[in-house]
Amino acid sequence: MNMASGISAKHGLLTTKCSVFHSLQRNILPHAICIQRPTEVKCIRASTNSTAESRHNEKYCIDIVRSRDYDGFVSSLLLPEDARRSSLALRAFNVELAQVKDSVSQKTIGLMRMQFWKTTVEEIYRDDPPVQPVSAELWRAVKKHYLTKRWMLRIISEREKDMEDRAYRNLQELEAYSENTQSSLLYLLLESLGVKDVHADHAASHIGKAQGIVTCLRATPYHSSRRKVYLPMDICMLHRASQEDFIRGSREQNVRDVVYDIASQAHVHLQHARSFSKNIPASAFPAFLQTVVLEDYLQRVRRVDFDVFHPSLQKRNPLIPIQLYFRSWKKTY
Repeated sequence: MNMASGISAKHGLLTTKCSVFHSLQRNILPHAICIQRPTEVKCIRASTNSTAESRHNEKYCIDIVRSRDYDGFVSSLLLPEDARRSSLALRAFNVELAQVKDSVSQKTIGLMRMQFWKTTVEEIYRDDPPVQPVSAELWRAVKKHYLTKRWMLRIISEREKDMEDRAYRNLQELEAYSENTQSSLLYLLLESLGVKDVHADHAASHIGKAQGIVTCLRATPYHSSRRKVYLPMDICMLHRASQEDFIRGSREQNVRDVVYDIASQAHVHLQHARSFSKNIPASAFPAFLQTVVLEDYLQRVRRVDFDVFHPSLQKRNPLIPIQLYFRSWKKTY
């Protein structure tokens, strides 16, 4: 936590100190300038209100990403200043979608929320976003970086299909889900960095798949405690590991073998992603800082012999922020 704060302070990431005059100049929205105003006081009041609202929206996104996607939060702090706020908006959008499944008791309510976000994205691209912090910040990012609508809608559609609440039939199905969610988010982050490169897209595809696989593994203890198992059924059947084995938190060899096979596939995707590194512009590397987190988990699960229920795996590595910082400094992924 202290390291994240240190990084934030060093780079001036979350707060700026400036005069009221410069703050108003920089933050007035176009519609505030165009308001018919009989007095100078009305203009200043409208500008101040829009500035306060903008700051509230930004803070909301910062808070939700920091609490629900801490690794993504720290990674966003290390992006170039021009892309940092947009990255937090995109990650807040992803968090809002990701938490729908666990926050509703009925599938119908979840589908209604997904429909809200589909409508929201359409309205954002019509320059008419709803009055909601994440929507407003997303609209700002779209206007600034000309983000592709297709990637946002693809994330929503895939999350919507995931409301079925069942295990993945096979590893390929988990990879497809990861491509449509995590990889799509990376494509948007690349656009916010101004990167349009086919090799960067290939790397993003593999990193997104690795992230989806690792996320599925990391969440296994949590899901098992709620009597749910989402690990690919084909690999479980191959090693004769039942869903009940995972629900009981079994640490038998067949359960470890399932984890080994799934983790190995994530490692393969990371290796594929790094094979493109020599052909990718350096400006794309900040979007791929999450590889530090993925690599850390894969190393730790290997050290405990692929016991996904080992207590050490439930603790956050306090060195992750500094590892992210050095990887950013070295401009590698």
